Amino acid sequence: MSRRCELTGKGPMVGNNVSHANNKTKRRFLPNLNDITLISETLGQSFQLRISAAALRTVDHRGGLDAFLAKAKDADLSDKALKIKKDIQKAQAAA
Repeated sequence: MSRRCELTGKGPMVGNNVSHANNKTKRRFLPNLNDITLISETLGQSFQLRISAAALRTVDHRGGLDAFLAKAKDADLSDKALKIKKDIQKAQAAA
């Protein structure tokens, strides 16, 4: 399982631990990922995604998974999220 958010593409960053004596050692900053089940109103179906806490707040702010995916860039989305986005667009076009 990769440590990458499926909706925003947010992944690990690198930096330094800096001691009081100003010694520097490499470290990783990992995103706060959670396994979440989100529901699509258009498809009437739930999807299990691994997303960051920041992405979850953004999904709530934008009004749900459908609205978030409508504004999201395709380059940031995982393959699974991209397929969900395409399915939602097809369902909205048919309605």
